[in-house]
Amino acid sequence: MKITVNGTPHEVTAATLEAALAELGYGDQRVATAVNQSFVPAARRGAQALQPGDRLEILAPMQGG
Repeated sequence: MKITVNGTPHEVTAATLEAALAELGYGDQRVATAVNQSFVPAARRGAQALQPGDRLEILAPMQGG
């Protein structure tokens, strides 16, 4: 299905957010996620179904100093 990830179109076979993260190479990384501008906590990613056209935002923590 076609979804948008961080503003870029992607084609994925995953049906859930958790599976999409693995498919996109974010498997074990610590990231924050949102689907259609709604935050999705890590504990809910396996239950968060994706639909064609969904907008996924993936944010990695930044270190500063």
